[in-house]
Amino acid sequence: MTETITGKDLINAGMRQGKWFKPALEAANAALANGGSIEVAIAAAKEFEPAPTTPLRAAGELQFHENITAETPDEQANVDAVRASMRKLMRTPVVKAGAIMPDACPAGPLGTIPVGGIAVSEAIHPGMHSADICCSMAISVFPDVAPNELLDAVHKVTHFGPGGRPADQQFRPPSELLERFDANSFLGQQTDIATGHFGTQGDGNHFAYVGTIKSSGETALVTHHGSRAPGARLYKAGMKVAERFRRLLSPETPKQNAWIPADTEEGEDYWSALQIIREWTKGNHFAIHDAAREVSGGVVADRFWNEHNFVFRRSDGLFYHAKGATPAFDGWAEDAGGLTLIPLNMAEPILIARGKDAANGLGFAPHGAGRNFSRSAHKRQHAGRSDAEIFAAETKGIDARFFMGIPDISELPSAYKNAATVRSQIDTFGLADVVDEVIPYGCIMAGDWEQEAPWRKKRKARQVAAEKAQQ
Repeated sequence: MTETITGKDLINAGMRQGKWFKPALEAANAALANGGSIEVAIAAAKEFEPAPTTPLRAAGELQFHENITAETPDEQANVDAVRASMRKLMRTPVVKAGAIMPDACPAGPLGTIPVGGIAVSEAIHPGMHSADICCSMAISVFPDVAPNELLDAVHKVTHFGPGGRPADQQFRPPSELLERFDANSFLGQQTDIATGHFGTQGDGNHFAYVGTIKSSGETALVTHHGSRAPGARLYKAGMKVAERFRRLLSPETPKQNAWIPADTEEGEDYWSALQIIREWTKGNHFAIHDAAREVSGGVVADRFWNEHNFVFRRSDGLFYHAKGATPAFDGWAEDAGGLTLIPLNMAEPILIARGKDAANGLGFAPHGAGRNFSRSAHKRQHAGRSDAEIFAAETKGIDARFFMGIPDISELPSAYKNAATVRSQIDTFGLADVVDEVIPYGCIMAGDWEQEAPWRKKRKARQVAAEKAQQ
């Protein structure tokens, strides 16, 4: 009778039982059938054995830097939630360090990196840069254009809301960039979406802000947005790959903190994809700025930009995941000029800052003012007041516009943390030096586009029809 290898033999050989036993046993017995020894058969089975899983760090083993203080009960509740999430995140086996900024606020299930959080890792975590990859700021200075003229110009050329531009209004990215999309395993087949969304700003807290440089009086345009659908699709693909590695390497790690090992083919391709998305996003900003320049007839005297929702690789070889944090160390990218932009809210100046590479901030500064409440909670605080009343009170003195025509109350100044407090804590914790400001003239945001969304209109129509039928 021909000898066979059984699951018990594999267990006796020190292997951990699992679904992989089936193909392992098939390989082992095939080796025996081909004249191999028991040792050869066991070795063939062992090729299918998963790598040892990595346990979570012990709770409290790895601490993180705190660059935030609470001054009110609401702020304290916010800080407590951020701390709880960071403590769980710091148990991720490949994470080496962490920090939170003065504008930190929780985002997602417990253990999710907060907005205003930094996590340093030996691997790449798609969930730690989130779907809005490379959310960023860009400024162009127009010394010979009046603020009202520039705001009108950008209103004519920008695009907010869901989806891309209409076909007859599209801006085309450089051909070389689209070729890089096609050549990347994560971005292939996305050239149509990369074209359709080029020159768009999306919704939420993204904006086009016009003001004057405090030191010179020159007019400036500042835009805030991310990588739109191309970035969101990359995030989704990255999370799928990271989940595969999580199940294999560290099933105890929460899904949102899954990682792609940097030294794998997938890791190298994903890192390349991030750089392509970064270039697309930078081009997206300045395509809008250049279109506004053409309409206004002005000349751009200076411009720069910085991302604040991205992954940076420093000289130590580690990956610095900034979820809403502005790089404040020299040479964070080849095109880094040393200055960065930190917005607060539409009625406050945008800070022009120079980083200080503070160890307690892991080389980062805040990306803005952050929130103490969710959008819905903020709206509940204004119950009893009309949107028009709230809008008039909070935008007094500035030309605030909503592209979709309906104000989004959750984007008005009161929705954000106290700007003076955030700015004070930048100084207190030594995170950056504010070297200039953009004084607000006006701002364009998407507005509440969902209020008139087709699906909402259809639902209202069904409700009306049902009510009539019951009468």
